Amino acid sequence: MALSYDAALEFLYPRTTTIKFGLETTRALLAEVGDPQAVYPTIHIGGTNGKGSVSTLVAEALREMGLRVGLYTSPHLVSFRERMLVNGVPISELAVAAWTERLQPLIRARNATFFEVTTVIALADFAARGVDIAVVEVGLGGRLDSTNVLTPLVSGVTKIARDHMKYLGDTLAQIAREKAGIAKRGVPLIIGETQPELVAEIRAVARAAGAKIGVLPADYRWPGPLGLLGPFQRRNAAVAHGILMALPARYRPDRASIERGFERARIAGRFDRRGKWLFDVAHNPDGMTALGEALEAANVPRPIHALVSILGDKAWPEMLVRLDAAVDRGVLTVAPTAAGRKWDMTWLHRWLRNPNRTPARAHWTLTPDFEAALREVQEGAGTVLVTGSFHTVGDVMSALGMEP
Repeated sequence: MALSYDAALEFLYPRTTTIKFGLETTRALLAEVGDPQAVYPTIHIGGTNGKGSVSTLVAEALREMGLRVGLYTSPHLVSFRERMLVNGVPISELAVAAWTERLQPLIRARNATFFEVTTVIALADFAARGVDIAVVEVGLGGRLDSTNVLTPLVSGVTKIARDHMKYLGDTLAQIAREKAGIAKRGVPLIIGETQPELVAEIRAVARAAGAKIGVLPADYRWPGPLGLLGPFQRRNAAVAHGILMALPARYRPDRASIERGFERARIAGRFDRRGKWLFDVAHNPDGMTALGEALEAANVPRPIHALVSILGDKAWPEMLVRLDAAVDRGVLTVAPTAAGRKWDMTWLHRWLRNPNRTPARAHWTLTPDFEAALREVQEGAGTVLVTGSFHTVGDVMSALGMEP
């Protein structure tokens, strides 16, 4: 009997607990399905913050010029199928099941990880659905990320920040070098980072790889129409514009297509306002700073109550300090889908009551039960902010019956 969609996910999800760097398994899986990544051109986008937004903006501009565009991003909010879109349409359940079944023996033989398999399914699905071009977001890092099997038309690196230090290095310079590892000989690499010392690190890696280097001016912000909210999105749009301008003429949109695409672009969970609810997947200190600036600029109704669940391996004390400056009340909880990576409740309880920590501006409570926290955060709120991780945003959307 053929594998069902639900059975495919039951087979794949346990593999999320494994992170494995290197490209050999991804290449072997791709070879098993005929190397689909060789059928169409690609654009490859990495960085710490902003790469999902940049990828979406690039894809929307390409769609506006009449191309059939694949978009691969991660993680998803509610449905696995969100990761693989062709002109905005998710991969079908049937396709997920079919590709998983086809690859299952080799997945087992090579102990392939969730992200290795997901990347291969995305690239195979894009070929099967006849894309003209695909925009592929890096998962984690760059140099050894599964997506680095590509030889794209253009690569791009967005803002560098501290995240995944366990895997990428303890300093921003180390992280920048790993992110720059997507540079390829003869391929333009557009650098969106603004800190001179980090730009220098990325340049050095790109030069060694033989890439064609393009550095956006640090003060450049996209001045045209933009559907994405938040001041930081102007810089993301500038990076997307730089990537689009570096494409060969055949794939380079005109200004009108870029403006239409950028104006139409929407991304669930990125300063995503829906009535009194506001969703943002900020999951590191830099992201929380950008969220605070966006809240100030948007002048949303007060009081702002935040429902927050952060993964245990993140820099959550610093994140909470930055969020505290922007909200009036915070409810700390555990998102159900993050239970396997949850932050330490005992430690968090002690931290909240630590007299030596930075004095809080907002009123904070700890409510580990997710459903109780969801009820509590709505009481008396002018705006309910949901943030801390993709898990948090996705779980609240699911609980409220909202589509991503």
